[in-house]
Amino acid sequence: MSKVLFVYAKGGPPLGYALSRVAARSAVHLLALSALPPTVAASADRLCASVLRPAESERHDLVSLIVSRAQAVGADAVVTFSEYAVVAVAEACEKLGLAGAGGSCALARDKRMMRRTWQERGISQPRFRPVATERDLHDAAAALRFPLLLKAAWSAGSTAHRILRSADDVPAAWERAREVMAESAQLGYAELHVADAGADFIVEEIVPGTATEWFDQEGWGDYVSVEGVVVNGDFRPVCLSGRMPTVEPFTERAGITPAALPHDAQQRVVALAREAVDALGLQNCGTHTEIKLGAGGQMWVIETAARFGGAMTVPQIEEVFGLDLIGMLTDHLLGRQVSWPAEVRTPQEAHGAAGSLVVLAVDGAGEAWPDQRVWDFPTVRDAVPLSAGSHLSVVAENSLPDGTPVPVYDPAAGANTMAALCLLSATDPETVIRDFRTLVEALPQTLPTAGVTTEVRS
Repeated sequence: MSKVLFVYAKGGPPLGYALSRVAARSAVHLLALSALPPTVAASADRLCASVLRPAESERHDLVSLIVSRAQAVGADAVVTFSEYAVVAVAEACEKLGLAGAGGSCALARDKRMMRRTWQERGISQPRFRPVATERDLHDAAAALRFPLLLKAAWSAGSTAHRILRSADDVPAAWERAREVMAESAQLGYAELHVADAGADFIVEEIVPGTATEWFDQEGWGDYVSVEGVVVNGDFRPVCLSGRMPTVEPFTERAGITPAALPHDAQQRVVALAREAVDALGLQNCGTHTEIKLGAGGQMWVIETAARFGGAMTVPQIEEVFGLDLIGMLTDHLLGRQVSWPAEVRTPQEAHGAAGSLVVLAVDGAGEAWPDQRVWDFPTVRDAVPLSAGSHLSVVAENSLPDGTPVPVYDPAAGANTMAALCLLSATDPETVIRDFRTLVEALPQTLPTAGVTTEVRS
C-alpha cells in the first residue's frame, strides 16, 4: 500500500476532513507541527499508521525533519494544507525527488516576491512597496496614494492588516502590526520555515472595488477567489468562490461556493488568475487566487497561495460540485491518473450551494456588538430562522466550546478573534447570502449575555 507523510500545522481546511480524505487513498503517517485539535486527536490515532509530534528542539531545520521522517516511513508522497508549512514541504519534496509545489513555491508565500514577479510580467495588481522598517513605511506612504493597507508578507487570514489614511497613521500602524505578528506566532499562526518572517511587510494602495457591477444580488463582497490546482506545471481552475463584504480592515466574514458570476465575467476572472498562477512557476499543488473586482470590468490580483483555500472552501467544493480535491491531489502526487475538470465549473453545474461563516463580534455594518456574548451553537440553531431547505452546522474543530465568551473583535488580529465557524448548505448561493445576513444580524441579540449562566445543550 502507498504511504503518505501528512505534515500538519494550523490553517487550511479542517484537519479531520483533510485527514480522512488522504487516509482513504493511502496509509498516512502524520507529522504534527501544531497540537492536534481535541476533536480530532482520537480519530487521528485511528486513521494514521503513525503520529509523530516532534520536540521543539527538532524543528530548527524543518526541511531536514520532513525529509528524515519521510524516509523513515517510506513515504511515496508528502502533503500539507497549511499556509505555514507549504514552503518547507515543497523544499523537502525537491530533496526527496517527490512531486510537490516546486522550487518556486516561496513566490506564492512571500507577498513581496509574489508582487515583484507579477510586476515584472505586467499583471494587474495594486501598487505596492516592500517595507522592513518604520522609515521604509514612511517612504512608501510618500510614494503611494492613500488609503493604504499594511500587511505582513508571510501572514494569512488577514492577520496584522492595518489601514493607513494619512502619514500620521504610520507609527501606530507599524507598532500594532508587529505586535500582532508576535502574538500570532505565540498562537501558532506563523511561518514555520523562514526565520524572522514576522518582520517582513508590504504596503499597498487600496484599489476601489465594487460588487454591484458584477453580481445581480446585494450582499456580495467585491472580490472572489479562483480555486484550482497545478498539475505538472499546468494550471487547472476548478471553480470560483465568492465572499460577503469583509470586516474592516479586510477580515473575511464568509465564503460562498459557487460565486454567482455571469459566464463571461467568470471567464475573465479565470484568465487573470491563470496569468497570476502561471507567472509563479508552480508544479504540483492546490491553488487559491484572490481577485479584486472593480468598476468598468477592472480587476486586480491580490494574492495566490500554493495550497487549497482554507476554512471550509474545499468541503464546500465537494458538497456542491462532487469534487474531492484533497483526495484527487493525493492520488496525483502518488502517480495515479486523475480526471481533473476540463474547464472551470459554473454555478449552473452546482448542486445547491454552501457557505462558511466566521463568527466575529461585529454586526452587518462592521460595528462592535454593544455587549459581550457567549458562544452557544444550539441557541443559534434553534432560534435563528433560516430559509426553507437550508441547514446550519458548526465546525467544532474551528470553534470555541459552547459556553465560551465571544472574543472582542480586534481589527489588527483579524480571524484570530473568531468565536466559531459555521457551515450552511442551501438551495443556491443567493439563499446562502440571505441566510448569512440574517445570522449576522441575529447573533448579538440571540446569543446569551456573558456572565449569565446558561445550560449547554447538544
